Amino acid sequence: MKSCHLLLPLALAPALLFAQATPTSKQAPPLGIEVPAADATELKAGLDTLGKDIETLRKGSTAPALPDVEVFHKAVRYALQYNEFFKAPEIAVAKAELKLGQQRAKELLDGKPSWTSATGPLVLGYTSKIDGSVQPYGLIVPDDWKPGDKTPRPLYLWFHGRGDTLSEVNFINSRLKGKHDFSTPNAFELHLYGRYCNASKFAGETDCFEAMADVQRRYAIDPNRIVEMGFSMGGATGWHMAAHYPGLWAVGSSGAGFAETAIYAKVDDPGKVPPAPWERKMFSLYDCPPIAANYGNLPFIAYSGELDPQKQSGALMNKAMEDEGLKTEWLIGPGVGHKYEPETKKELSKRIDAYVAKGRDPLPTHIRFVTFSLRYNQCKWITLDALEQQWEKSEIDAKLVDEGTFAIKTRGIAEFTIHLPAGPAPLDKTHPPRVVIDEQELVGPAVKEQWHATFHKMNGKWSLGEAFPGTADLGQLTTHKRHGLQGPIDDAFMDSFIFVRPTGKALNDKVGAWAQSEFDLAIAGWRRVFRGDARVKDDTAITADDMANANLVLWGDPGSNKVLAKLLPQLPIQWTKDKLTMGAQSAGAADHAPILIFPNPANPNRYVVVNSGFTFRMGSRVSNSLQTPKLPDWALIDLNTPPSELWPGKVVEAGFFDEQWRWPKK
Repeated sequence: MKSCHLLLPLALAPALLFAQATPTSKQAPPLGIEVPAADATELKAGLDTLGKDIETLRKGSTAPALPDVEVFHKAVRYALQYNEFFKAPEIAVAKAELKLGQQRAKELLDGKPSWTSATGPLVLGYTSKIDGSVQPYGLIVPDDWKPGDKTPRPLYLWFHGRGDTLSEVNFINSRLKGKHDFSTPNAFELHLYGRYCNASKFAGETDCFEAMADVQRRYAIDPNRIVEMGFSMGGATGWHMAAHYPGLWAVGSSGAGFAETAIYAKVDDPGKVPPAPWERKMFSLYDCPPIAANYGNLPFIAYSGELDPQKQSGALMNKAMEDEGLKTEWLIGPGVGHKYEPETKKELSKRIDAYVAKGRDPLPTHIRFVTFSLRYNQCKWITLDALEQQWEKSEIDAKLVDEGTFAIKTRGIAEFTIHLPAGPAPLDKTHPPRVVIDEQELVGPAVKEQWHATFHKMNGKWSLGEAFPGTADLGQLTTHKRHGLQGPIDDAFMDSFIFVRPTGKALNDKVGAWAQSEFDLAIAGWRRVFRGDARVKDDTAITADDMANANLVLWGDPGSNKVLAKLLPQLPIQWTKDKLTMGAQSAGAADHAPILIFPNPANPNRYVVVNSGFTFRMGSRVSNSLQTPKLPDWALIDLNTPPSELWPGKVVEAGFFDEQWRWPKK
């Protein structure tokens, strides 16, 4: 699908201009230096040459390796087009990267890509499902690896710290010089770009799994010997990835990373405007202390420098884990601040290697898992399918007592599945197992390999089977919040999405101008923060394939956007030229606009979003701890208050749909 990023034709653009706030806070990435004319000309020529090579390759059968070439073109294009050269030496680095891209293109055209059989540090790429962008990652291939090697090896994931000038050019340059750090000589070491600097949240989180999958496509990786770790901002990712995906790793580690928002960012300090209630509630999406029990599902090692102010996060997590009856492995580097102390680093590495040698247990007899959102719903053989209430603490404690009995306790869970991994089931095959849930005894299905069973609760009573089907019928209001379809608005941007641009005339000029301004801001913000070009299609060009495979972000109003007008009768709002109604809230449509996320009536396995990109704006990018959802499932916006660095206008009211995607009862 061809993407287009032009603005509306002037004949269709609203007559009003709607100005965004002038940035006053620190921006990332910062403004770059001026590139001398001769260097700019040389870089443009190199981009043209490499671009032609890529087009030639695209017509052939080299698709799997093509991103390994494209990452160099994109890196230099972004730096040159968006003024992201920050120091003069980076210009020469970019020229060298273009030459390396051209060399790879030639090898690929000749059918002899040398890097696919190389060892040592490499930069590779993949095409993201989210926006079709090419994303880079660094990989260190073990020296003793050879093509065709089928022996599964450990994989160490490393999450980098914050660097506002960490452009693709600079990331690629650093990774081409990379050396083994924590990983053992026989292991692969994956360095995530993570779509720049977002502490692997949102699209940065998806990047981790897309890059890891790309490594697993190329090399034999032992799924039971995967490590996740990082330092500083990457240490925050270390906490986050272990807490939210505790069933995936052989061991996790955080070096000097923050673990929550409110305390670290001091949001309640005197003189600050306190977070809105819905915003504070959504801190729980990434906050780790409330789900500290999840660290009991894997080995985890924390590190802090003795003199590092960031040590407060380690202390906070130590207390949270103690409150859950867990003992923290917390190493303190004596006499140092925000860095690894050499001897303590050796001890950390030694402990990690020991856990890797032991490997992950895919079938433990006890799992305890806590979540506030179905975005995070799985730990090894337990999957949560439905909650009683998103954003409230929900918990499952599951034990395989013996070969014929499961004992399970729940809190806030409406449906869950037990799914044993491949291999012989550790159950007595002569009779179905007993499953005791909240002291209610049930009988599971007959035992077989990869045994699984789903249980649901209705009116306080548990039963075998699904209460909530995997597909939805909005006409009968049977859809429910489930993993990947639970909101809030930002959730739509963790998977494939398309911005649907209006081509008609808005019902009200003020709303049309505001929507155009927010659309422009969303495109620019996506590139700056998540390092991709958002896919944009006119409302007249949306196909059945788009409906089936992407979340649709609808900009404008029912007058200007044909897709929005078509879906509006099945969306939970009423919107005419004169009046806008959202649940119990009504306002004049001339100067108010809706923002919301909802299952797409044309394909309820995907979202539609109305008039919003990701919701943390410029003012929240000064600290990664503030990169949290700012708007919930829906919001009513008063356009008489201009957009600011924090909000798209005055938020009259905002909130969440209930578990069936209905307006909540008062």
